[in-house]
Amino acid sequence: MAQRVAVLGLLNKRNGENRELTLKPGQATRIGDVVIRLRACERTAPWEQDQLTGAFAQVIVRGSDTKWRRAFSGWLFKERPGLNVVQHPIYDVWTKSCTMSFPDKGADTESLSAPKRSSAAKSPAPATVPDEDAADDAEVESAAPSNAT
Repeated sequence: MAQRVAVLGLLNKRNGENRELTLKPGQATRIGDVVIRLRACERTAPWEQDQLTGAFAQVIVRGSDTKWRRAFSGWLFKERPGLNVVQHPIYDVWTKSCTMSFPDKGADTESLSAPKRSSAAKSPAPATVPDEDAADDAEVESAAPSNAT
């Protein structure tokens, strides 16, 4: 994770101050009464179909009683901001980007595509009826009651 860098947005709703924070996993920054700590940042590989950019962030806020309290801890996704929201009356935090590297394709790398699925309903398997003789020959096991000793 050393090569990963996330850019988070921070908005102070009280005074309208908007900041852009650049952090590496494990780093934290304090701005006034809020500390933003980045735990991880991930981006979907470029060859995958659904592209997502996420950051695992923690928001710690100092209250009017001067005690620090965690207001948020979780993943924030750039493409789906409504999936997990920082719910705080003063601060809003969101993911802007996550820079990370991916392994290069080698000469012998094969690209695989997802198997195509048919939208047609599958026909039900033909019903089979067991022979009466087979049913008579089969052993029937009975389970003992669960409260038996």
